[in-house]
Amino acid sequence: MEPPLILLDVDGVLNPARRSSPRLRRHTCVLDGEPQRVLLDRRHGAKLLALARETGAELVWATRWEEQANTEIGPRVGLPDLPVVAVAGAPSLLTGENVKTRPVAAYARRRPFVWFDDHLTAADEDYLRGHPEVGDFLLVGVDPRTGLTDGQLARARSWLTAAAARRDRSPQGSAV
Repeated sequence: MEPPLILLDVDGVLNPARRSSPRLRRHTCVLDGEPQRVLLDRRHGAKLLALARETGAELVWATRWEEQANTEIGPRVGLPDLPVVAVAGAPSLLTGENVKTRPVAAYARRRPFVWFDDHLTAADEDYLRGHPEVGDFLLVGVDPRTGLTDGQLARARSWLTAAAARRDRSPQGSAV
C-alpha cells in the first residue's frame, strides 16, 4: 500500500505575504527566470519532515514553482528534493476550483492526502469528493498573510493518524 501524501504549496503557505514572525527570513529566489522575493522559515522543513516521518506520509510539492521548489525553496527550509505534482499548463476552470485541484486529483490516485494551500474553497472540496479516483483527503486552507502554522500541522497529524487507523481496521487495509 502506498503511503498517504502531504501536498505543499509554496506561496501563501511556506512564503506568507507578510512577515508575521521574526523567524521569517527574506530570500531572493528565481521562478521561471524571474527573481522573486520570498519569506521563509527554516523551521518549516524540520516540522514537515517530522510530520511525514511520524505519520508515514510522503511530502510532495503542489505549487506553481513545480521543480523549482526543489532548487529554490526546499534547500532554504531544509527539505530534500520532493516529488512534484505537475500543475503548469493546467486548464483554466469555469467551475471555480483551484487550477491545481485536477492535477492533484490525478496525482493522488486514491491515496489519502492532506493538502496545504491558501487558495482552497468549497469548489475544490466538491470537485475532489465527486471525483471517483480520489480517496480520503483533508484540505487545510492556510491564511496567506501568516503562512503555515503549528496548529495546521497538528490538525494534519491528527487526521493522518486517524486515516491510518481507519485503513488498518478496514477489511483489506484499503483506504476508506
